[in-house]
Amino acid sequence: MGLPIVYHPQYVAAIPEDHRFPMPKFALLYDKLLRDRIVRPDRVFQPELAPTDWIELVHDRDYVRHYCNGTLDAKAQRRIGLPWSPEVTIRTRMAVGGAIATAKLALEYGIACNTAGGTHHAYPSYGSGFCIFNDIAITARYLQRHGLADRVLIVDLDVHQGDATAFIFQDDPNVFTFSMHCGANFPSQKQTSDLDVSLPIGMEDDDYLRELGRHLPDLLTQFRPDIVIFDAGVDPHVGDRLGKLALSDRGIYRREMQVLSACLSARIPVACVIGGGYCTDIHELVSRHSLLHRAGSELYRQYRL
Repeated sequence: MGLPIVYHPQYVAAIPEDHRFPMPKFALLYDKLLRDRIVRPDRVFQPELAPTDWIELVHDRDYVRHYCNGTLDAKAQRRIGLPWSPEVTIRTRMAVGGAIATAKLALEYGIACNTAGGTHHAYPSYGSGFCIFNDIAITARYLQRHGLADRVLIVDLDVHQGDATAFIFQDDPNVFTFSMHCGANFPSQKQTSDLDVSLPIGMEDDDYLRELGRHLPDLLTQFRPDIVIFDAGVDPHVGDRLGKLALSDRGIYRREMQVLSACLSARIPVACVIGGGYCTDIHELVSRHSLLHRAGSELYRQYRL
């Protein structure tokens, strides 16, 4: 046995090479996980393409139809920040399917990690910040709708606030949104999560992890979720182009261990998506993302799941 991960070749779609969204990272991450023997080939699961009725658990039908058909108006398309194509549409739907598959595997095995996901800026009627459909929110709604989980805790540690996710669940007492982010970063207009922790520019490892430790254990004890969805964005890294925080590689790894061990020791399943990360050296970026899977693999062995 070993850590279950989710990957599909269609997580990558063709976009211009000079685009700042690092599209190749998903395939490169998968290759690295296999090459470094972090995961085993027989523990790689392929998702199914998310049908529109899954997506419409969160998103407005007209928005889903216009996006999938390529008839979204130019202003709305610019707000997303990614070029439209049938291939990008398939990629987006496959990533939603991947998040849901990851959550199902987490419920079965205790922990599972996707190799994509974390599109927390997608609102019900529009996309934003490279996010088209909100895979985190759709997954939570899917679990609820199918009776797989009632109470869902979203732990969003991407450097940017999980604004759309907070908006979507603002009136749902069974989904708790926790976002710990750089307060001076995108989006300029924040939403209100159930718990927002706004961090100052330049925060380093120890202060960051201490702040996380002040909140997460109590949330797990008090909210008592059936599952945690963990957005493990690596854009808090000191070398991130869009981050403004100052975590090291070691700090990112310690963060992943802290979150995952807290969930597993409390016997709460945890489903992980990789979130954001922006770096001119894509191989450095992929190495940072792989820290999530390294931590997950180590803890999977420790807990003998």
